[in-house]
Parts: sequence; structure tokens; C-alpha cells
Amino acid sequence: MSKKNVLIVGASSGIGKRIAIDLMEQNTNVISASRSKPDIPQITHHNLDVTANSPNFDFIPETLEGIVYAPGTIHLKPFHRISENDFQHDLNVNVLGAIKVIQAAFKSLKKSGNSSVLLFSTVAAKLGMNFHASIATSKGALEGLGKSLAAEWSAHGIRVNVIAPSLTETPLSEHLLTSEDKKEAANRRHPLGRFGQTKD
Repeated sequence: MSKKNVLIVGASSGIGKRIAIDLMEQNTNVISASRSKPDIPQITHHNLDVTANSPNFDFIPETLEGIVYAPGTIHLKPFHRISENDFQHDLNVNVLGAIKVIQAAFKSLKKSGNSSVLLFSTVAAKLGMNFHASIATSKGALEGLGKSLAAEWSAHGIRVNVIAPSLTETPLSEHLLTSEDKKEAANRRHPLGRFGQTKD
């Protein structure tokens, strides 16, 4: 039986890297695509900038069992200080980048007959949180995309899911967890008594 092919965009750090490691331990052929090569032995990597015009997706295999789209951005500022460029950058990475990847992979996902697309949102898109206007806007749009595709692509055997983690310890969030006091305060805000780890 041949290995399953899973494309991970954003496997160089954080949740995407953890998923890549876990899948490779399950004998999955993981294809990494991002601007930085993950520090993961034996992973297949292709350079990809999802914000570029007409990025090259020639590396996508003929059959693809899954896509994990895990890039993230964050501009935690008061709304009146978030520039139009900040909003545009978040939309380019979180939404338009996902659209480019998923459209390019559609035929390969469809050929599998039983494939899955996994997108990452944030709790801020639902809860409403101070200083999260830009990221909540782009991730809210991503959730809308995921729901639409889940309905449209079910007939092709393609499942689409969106996960919305709360604060998770990753390189993207390290500036929020700069002291033990901040870590403890973050722990207290969560029902489990701790913020998330990538292994979760």
C-alpha cells in the first residue's frame, strides 16, 4: 500500500511543524511548502511564498490525501493604529494564500476520493477580543471559506474543517509569553488551567 500524500503549508514552526512530525511518524509522505525549510529530517520541502503573484505549484502530486494550511499572522494593536497594509497582509497570508493553495490542489484532492483540508482560525474570530481586529477579520473570512468548501466539496469526497485554537505556545505567540507572570495569567484564562501546546 502506497503512502498517503499530505501537503503542509507552514510546517517550519508551531502547530504546522508538530503536525508534520506526527504524520511522518505515522508513515505519511509529508510535503512541506513555505518560505523556510522545516528543521525536520527527511521531509520533502518546496519553497513557496503564498503572497506572491501566481506562485508555482508544480510540486503538488497527482493524488493528494490532505492539505494542512497553517500559516499565521498577528498584529495586536488598537483598531485605530492598524494600517490598511496590516489588514491586507493578514488577508493575503490567511485567506488569499489558502485560496491559492486549495485551488491548485483541487484536482489532486478530488482524485483521492477521500481527502481532507484542514485550516486554522482563532478563537478571536468568534469571541471578540481587544486588539485582534485584523487577525479576527482575516480568520473570520477563512472560516467562511471553510464552511462553503465543506458544503461544495462533500460530493467529491473532500472534507474541509477549520480549527480555532486559543493561545498556543508557538514562535508566533512568544511575544505574549515573555515572563512567568504573563504565562500564569494566560493559564488562568483557560478552563484547562493552561494555555495550549503544539502537541495538543
